[in-house]
Amino acid sequence: EQGMGGMNRVQLDCRRLLCPMPVIRVQDHIAGLQPGDEVEAICTDPGVMQDIPAWCRINGHLVLEQKVDDDEYILLIRVQEERS
Repeated sequence: EQGMGGMNRVQLDCRRLLCPMPVIRVQDHIAGLQPGDEVEAICTDPGVMQDIPAWCRINGHLVLEQKVDDDEYILLIRVQEERS
């Protein structure tokens, strides 16, 4: 959904993927996005609760929210400017 102001929120289905695949899926997806866009990654591997925030810290992206919903681990990530 492209909203006014250009902010996108994309839902990324990473269910049944084992780490590090969800991180790679997020990385590949974010590569095509603009700063301010948000990615909601829905995963079933609990390892993502450490791996995705660690990847975001290294790459300068922001984890807005982490929640567990039944057996799903959901992370909301905001894309930040690339650090040069």
